[in-house]
Amino acid sequence: RNGDGRAVLRSSVREFLCSEAMHYLGIPTSRAASLVVSDDDVWRDQFYNGNIKKERGAIVLRLAKSWFRIGSVEILAHSGELDLQRRLLDFIIQEHFPSIAMNDSNRYLEFFSTVVSETANLIALWMSVGFAHGVCNTDNFSLLSITIDYGPFGFMDSYDPNFVPNTSDDERRYKIGNQANVGLFNLSKLLQALKPLLDPRQKQLASQILEGYGEHYYIRFTELFKTKLGLLGENEDDNYLIAFLLKVSLLY
Repeated sequence: RNGDGRAVLRSSVREFLCSEAMHYLGIPTSRAASLVVSDDDVWRDQFYNGNIKKERGAIVLRLAKSWFRIGSVEILAHSGELDLQRRLLDFIIQEHFPSIAMNDSNRYLEFFSTVVSETANLIALWMSVGFAHGVCNTDNFSLLSITIDYGPFGFMDSYDPNFVPNTSDDERRYKIGNQANVGLFNLSKLLQALKPLLDPRQKQLASQILEGYGEHYYIRFTELFKTKLGLLGENEDDNYLIAFLLKVSLLY
């Protein structure tokens, strides 16, 4: 793509429609405010098969409460800008995490705990509607746990844990069945970035919080699929039934 940073009309329309669909499905997301068609021509190899065609360009205006991502913290820690990192985190907490007191010495720990649980919730919601983000790196994971950066996303027509909407993802790193694991990887990178701001006790507690991510995800995933199936109460066979039905849909 020559790194030109442009978008074509067809992908912009998909991006606009998908984010609105996600919003009305009750999934936290950025919103599309407008779509403007450009007069510039954009050259794209749509199917990565060497067939380059000229397409109409477009610009989507997106809105969100915040565009800060895990990568926003990660890059400051990597460059050793700890004072700036602390100022950024305090700003994010003050603006978007009102339940956390700014004079609390454990505020970064509480912040991390919230991001862990809300990230697990978001990915479980993605899975409940068969949504594959396509590029789940730390720069595409919101600290507010909303869906951002719609790119090569896709919805599964039928259940397939190996579904990949990104044709350039040859290693299937971001296949839909791996989204929860990638979420854990990204959160581990966030913890690594936060560690210089934590004392030894807080580091230990943060590691325990991260270890609980899988349980958070599993509980929320189960709740959502039980709701889809109309299952009431608790039954030890519920999880077996969910797994069985997913396997059946994979076969057929």
